[in-house]
Amino acid sequence: MATEFGKNLTVTTTPIPGLIVLDLPVHGDSRGWFKENWQRQKMTATGIDLPDFGPVQNNISFNDAVGTTRGIHAEPWDKYVSVATGRIFGAWVDLREGDTFGAVYTTEIDASKAIFVPRGVGNSYQTLEPDTAYTYLVNDHWSPAATYTFLNLADETAAIDWPIPLDTVEISEKDKNHPRLADVTPMAPRKILVTGANGQLGRALREEFGDHPWIDYTTRDDLDLTSPDLPAARRWRDYGTIINAAAYTKVDTAETPDGRTDAWAANVTAVAALARIATENGITLVHVSSDYVFDGTKDGAYTPRDALAPLGVYGQTKAAGDAIVSAVPHHYILRTSWVIGDGNNFVRTMASLAERGIDPQVVDDQTGRLTFTTDIATTIRTLLDTHAPHGTYNVTSDGEPQTWYDIARDVYRLTGHDPDRVTGVSTDDYFANATGPVAPRPRNSVLDLTDVREAGATLRDGADALAEYLRA
Repeated sequence: MATEFGKNLTVTTTPIPGLIVLDLPVHGDSRGWFKENWQRQKMTATGIDLPDFGPVQNNISFNDAVGTTRGIHAEPWDKYVSVATGRIFGAWVDLREGDTFGAVYTTEIDASKAIFVPRGVGNSYQTLEPDTAYTYLVNDHWSPAATYTFLNLADETAAIDWPIPLDTVEISEKDKNHPRLADVTPMAPRKILVTGANGQLGRALREEFGDHPWIDYTTRDDLDLTSPDLPAARRWRDYGTIINAAAYTKVDTAETPDGRTDAWAANVTAVAALARIATENGITLVHVSSDYVFDGTKDGAYTPRDALAPLGVYGQTKAAGDAIVSAVPHHYILRTSWVIGDGNNFVRTMASLAERGIDPQVVDDQTGRLTFTTDIATTIRTLLDTHAPHGTYNVTSDGEPQTWYDIARDVYRLTGHDPDRVTGVSTDDYFANATGPVAPRPRNSVLDLTDVREAGATLRDGADALAEYLRA
């Protein structure tokens, strides 16, 4: 007689975030049965809500007797649990930091069911039939350096209603002696690595994300992104996100031989190394880019999908970095323009000139918007927290585009000085008497913000943001 456990692949959510139960189609006849236990294309399709978790190992635990009980173990990796033969009572306890710490879910699993167990959720089971083959996929290899969390099977707070009383079954000595829930240290989330922590954006990111044990803020002295030893510099499976705020930004110096070498090393070689690590370890890579990837000839605002056409070496390296990062499965590229933060920048220079009584000439044929590092940091936080679709987003201030000349006049006015002291000049005339290298600049740096708004980001009006920056 044919065996039909289920006809359609369906999923059921649970009170534990990320813990998902799957009903698997099982097809059988007189010879036995067949099922697709893990089918990546179907199980990561829209509507299934199962992450593409990248399994690297398949384990099988064969249990002879009814009542075999194992757990409760939480590892720093994801599991995909199923049963090849027999039947189990499964119990899962959320042992992660957060509001759902201690939440419990139980169900029976036979060959027609599977369950996805996210990192940090304690896993345990009790066999209900003899000769039960319990199998699970994992997306990391066991390591003595990893952090593991355990809970006692008999914990009173979890109060798991085991079908077979624990005092009548054989339990390993280790499982008997695991701590109660009150004594468990919750498993921290996967780490965040922030590169370039001493730069303008790095400082804004520290202010936005705060100091936590699970956030590493690194500088070039801490972590050399161009070193061949980078893949072994961290246990990368412990990281969930890399925010790359490190970059070579000396636009004019990049046109010199030494500058060109440094720009390619920081903006391409280092980015390629991070991209490789992110891809191999399932890490989300956040990369900050620039309007210099465009040539500025478009009539209208640039969208994230416009073709790249950089003019100078700096723009070329940023465009190359963008192309590399776009191949990482989980990535966000944030294109910015005219970045202003905690450090030397155009706005501070204009404010200083105004205070010292200097009347500057400022370029009046380049158009764009300022981007404040605080807004970049909050947008990164929004994209990560909301799990926005991966891809490229433009991030600048909102409001009407301006020229550098317009912004300089605003700085003079907002600091109590006469804006008419600022004189407009063309880019060509401004650099006509330059004594050092000069990089070509895009004349149009206006970036379209539609996509990032739809992703939930709140961008301040440029005029308001400038006034607030100068007050601070």
